[in-house]
Amino acid sequence: MYKIFFNLVFQRMDPEKAHHLAFRWIRLAVRIPVLRTFVAAALAPRYRELRTEAFGLRMHGPFGLAAGFDKNAVAVDGMAMLGFDHIEIGTVTGEAQPGNPRKRLFRLVPDRALINRMGFNNEGSLAVAARLASREPVFKTVVGVNIGKTKVVPEAEAVGDYVKSAERLAPFADYLVVNVSSPNTPGLRNLQAVDHLRPLLAAVREAADRIVAHRRVPLLVKIAPDLADEDVDAVADLAVELGLDGIIATNTTIAREGLRSEASLVKETGGLSGAPLKERSLEVLRRLYARVGDRITLVGVGGVENAEDVWQRILAGATLVQGYSAFVYEGPFWSRAIHKGLAARLRTSPHATLADAVGADVRKTA
Repeated sequence: MYKIFFNLVFQRMDPEKAHHLAFRWIRLAVRIPVLRTFVAAALAPRYRELRTEAFGLRMHGPFGLAAGFDKNAVAVDGMAMLGFDHIEIGTVTGEAQPGNPRKRLFRLVPDRALINRMGFNNEGSLAVAARLASREPVFKTVVGVNIGKTKVVPEAEAVGDYVKSAERLAPFADYLVVNVSSPNTPGLRNLQAVDHLRPLLAAVREAADRIVAHRRVPLLVKIAPDLADEDVDAVADLAVELGLDGIIATNTTIAREGLRSEASLVKETGGLSGAPLKERSLEVLRRLYARVGDRITLVGVGGVENAEDVWQRILAGATLVQGYSAFVYEGPFWSRAIHKGLAARLRTSPHATLADAVGADVRKTA
């Protein structure tokens, strides 16, 4: 049914307008008690065997919503209603910014992919922190907060910009993510170099510990799939050195190889997400797990479309898995289908629990 609706309605709409329309429907549904109860019962069934613990946080399962969908934390309960086990909001920057000029979001339907050059459009860390502070949860869920650099802030002043966001948002975050891997903010990916990344992560860690003294806010870093293998290893080693809680692999890519969509779309600048990212993201994840093992929690994202993709990422070392782009193509029953398929795969596997399955394929070849 959704695919028919997508073909007849959403596919004919500007992608960003379609996103906002769907967003409004989700936010409206969660405000109506009877409706949200019905929707959650239909779309978010719970499977006891999928219960997951990551960096001290308990979740109904391992599958969450990646950053980028809910930039301003306006639909956390709505996305939990649709069955996501954790919601990562953002990317949030130190100051509010409109992002890049429209048109900035493009569907590559034959490739089941998206290209975006949104440019971290968001209301800024002060406004998002206020919204999280006043939130009265309808559904209990884990909320991660993804922070990035304000575009007008020079690279030399990036640490202070991230620290400002961390100070404002850490009290309301179940975990924090330092995003240094979007291709849509000039100079941002330069911060992935270990010499730049070390002081940045150390400063954010110090800020979170100083502002939130009564608990440790888990800190993760999100990296690009376009890093060379030796740079992936360097980030992994740095994460262990600094005692980070996790690494998210991976963000969008600037690569365009093997796409089938029309040339005018393929030539659009921005980050490519969706199915074409699947192989490289899985490759980076395996490399990270081979390097860090169980010392750091890994989150797999990029090209995740179905339960098999989630299962393969768990076997490659991911404790948590996130998705976003396939939601556009699969619709509101997407999370339900993934949970059902994942539970079935676990039951027929040699692993007693999901935790036992994490990294099993990598350990087998070590």
